[in-house]
Formats: sequence, C-alpha cells, structure tokens
Amino acid sequence: MLYIGFTRETARVLQIHHTEGFERMTYLEVVFSYGSLPGENELRAIDSMREVYGIQRVRFNEKERTVRVLFDASRMKQDAVAKMLRQAGVDVREPMALA
Repeated sequence: MLYIGFTRETARVLQIHHTEGFERMTYLEVVFSYGSLPGENELRAIDSMREVYGIQRVRFNEKERTVRVLFDASRMKQDAVAKMLRQAGVDVREPMALA
C-alpha cells in the first residue's frame, strides 16, 4: 500500500491499492549453477524472456557461477524456468539449495 499525505496539518491520508483488480501472484526464487558465462546474445534473450513470461529478476554471480531467478510461480514451475534459460543459451546445470 502507498500512503500519500496532503499536508502536515491534515490527518487525511489517501490510500492507493496498487494490486486492486489484479490476480495475486506468488513469487519464488531459484538458483542454478551454470557452466560458461552467457554472452551478449544470451543476455538479450533473457531480457526479452523477463518481459513475457513472469520472470521478475535474473542475477548472475560470476564468482560462484550461479544464476538467481525470481519468477511468478502461479504461471510456471522451476523446470520451466531452467528450460527457458537453456533456450536462451545459458548453460544451466542443476538447481541449488537457497541459503
């Protein structure tokens, strides 16, 4: 919820529900190990994937060689996320336990 105050003197507050009229989404995060670091073409494919499929965030950790993905679990499962990353050209391996 977002609260907006009119002035300090007034106690009135306007309440805006930013999720009103939308279905609830359940976000999950999954971490996969990967083989080789993706190049420019792969990153472009991942960016377009985010816009379409309910992927909220994709973060690569080069030092640990992992990719962390936040996704809408009401639209897809972890296996589908891995498949999309592979189709984008990322050398995705097995999922890792979140710490």
